[in-house]
Amino acid sequence: MWVYEKKLLYPVEVTTCNPMLAKYLMEQYGGADGELAAALRYMNQRYTVPDKVIGLLTDISTEEFSHLEMLATMIYKLTKDATPEQLEKAGLGAHFVNHGHSLFYENAGGVPFTATYIQSKGDPIADLYEDIAAEEKARATYQWLIDISDDPGINDALRFLRERENIHSLRFREAVELLKDERDRKKIF
Repeated sequence: MWVYEKKLLYPVEVTTCNPMLAKYLMEQYGGADGELAAALRYMNQRYTVPDKVIGLLTDISTEEFSHLEMLATMIYKLTKDATPEQLEKAGLGAHFVNHGHSLFYENAGGVPFTATYIQSKGDPIADLYEDIAAEEKARATYQWLIDISDDPGINDALRFLRERENIHSLRFREAVELLKDERDRKKIF
């Protein structure tokens, strides 16, 4: 199904060790509105949508996994040279004790990822509206991350991710309109 290119979708440059920023980025890594939840949600929903939008969900899900890879790279680069004391000061002491410098799917508050983040109703239009909301929440979170970050390389990558959320939201809106037109078309038996 996939062909893996051994490069990031968009380059990630990190200028300094910054565990606090890494902690905030974890919201998009393992949080309710983050990339893992989106990728799994869309991949799961594709089984109960009309053929016309299966490809869209598959494509966007795949791209969300590439966003997850970008975030993992950012978080790792921001923390790889941090001392245990720096991690503790940034609020990542418990994370370090449990995982060392390894990444773990959790949000900025340290709450582990859960399948309850993944919504799927089985109604294509309802699911697509859920997807639009998810993309808009992710876009807002990326903006807030940009607002608190002073790392130009991270901000460049976050702006890229924020804009991709806009594109995904627009594509889901187009799919809703396509399905609503089909649903509302007069049927003659």
